[in-house]
Amino acid sequence: MTETELEELLSRPTPGAIEVLRRLPGDLLILGAGGKMGPTLAMMARRALSPDRRVIAVSRFSDQAARRRLDAAGIMTVAADLLDRPALTRLPDSANLVFMAGQKFGTHSAPHVTWAMNAVVPALVADRFCGARTVVFSSGNVYPLTGARSAGPAENHPVAPVGEYAMSCLARERIFEHAAATRGTPVVFMRLNYAVDLRYGVLVDTAVRVRDRVPVPLAMGYVNVIWQGDANARALQCLDVAATPATILNVTGPEKVSIRWLAERFGERFGVTPCFEGQEAEDALLSDAARSMGLFGPPTVTLDQIIGWTVQWLETGGRLLGKATKFEVRDGQF
Repeated sequence: MTETELEELLSRPTPGAIEVLRRLPGDLLILGAGGKMGPTLAMMARRALSPDRRVIAVSRFSDQAARRRLDAAGIMTVAADLLDRPALTRLPDSANLVFMAGQKFGTHSAPHVTWAMNAVVPALVADRFCGARTVVFSSGNVYPLTGARSAGPAENHPVAPVGEYAMSCLARERIFEHAAATRGTPVVFMRLNYAVDLRYGVLVDTAVRVRDRVPVPLAMGYVNVIWQGDANARALQCLDVAATPATILNVTGPEKVSIRWLAERFGERFGVTPCFEGQEAEDALLSDAARSMGLFGPPTVTLDQIIGWTVQWLETGGRLLGKATKFEVRDGQF
């Protein structure tokens, strides 16, 4: 599989995404569209929407290649710093908004930047786009670690964020929650746990360690993952769930994945005996996605498929983003 073929697959709209986007009126504005997921989500939306409706992708676009790909796909791109109030004011109005902007890595060394991106920017955006149907990307990190034998927290589980990144994610939610409660903005929080593609993610992190005979850490012994293409489709379908008061959806895969089991599967494929570091703790960062499964159905790509594709990608020298997920971190320090 080439990278072009991978991006086509990641941006292939599901019937559910097509149905929602074609039924809901208006353009679609994506804020923070230049990150790991944004470009393929924007391309999926463009493929699902009729040509007379705009998909507008906003980012600082430090990766100019990503911007060129979006331009070529017929997406309107706008370079803007969302902390710049005049730049935010100049952005086009839109009936539909996907808010993806935020910061995770670097929080430990520069927490003020994380709080600016994850709390100040949401306040500015909630004011500027008051009333727009809004999907807010959030994180399962707002939940506490829960028993590894459990399915993980459902949406009604009490939040208990660990570390400043997770706290700032909850701040983002509370700010948009206030906009829903006081200004009638329909909002849904998409609490995402580990979207993966073949260039980054928990599977790539684990596979590379196994291939290179680097010990695989086991303290965070279980995770949830979902194929990025399915996460993209669910984000677009979440527009149909946005409401006042704000609602919440956990979005991840159906399985609780054992890191030990995953490393052993990669070891079989690479002909390597994995080595491990530490032991599985009694708790882990997990989410129960039963509600979103009920709304949107099962993911279109299975865990076994992702494992096979990941092995093939690495064996053929596929490009990696070089951005570790740090899924093994248990103290919230990113």
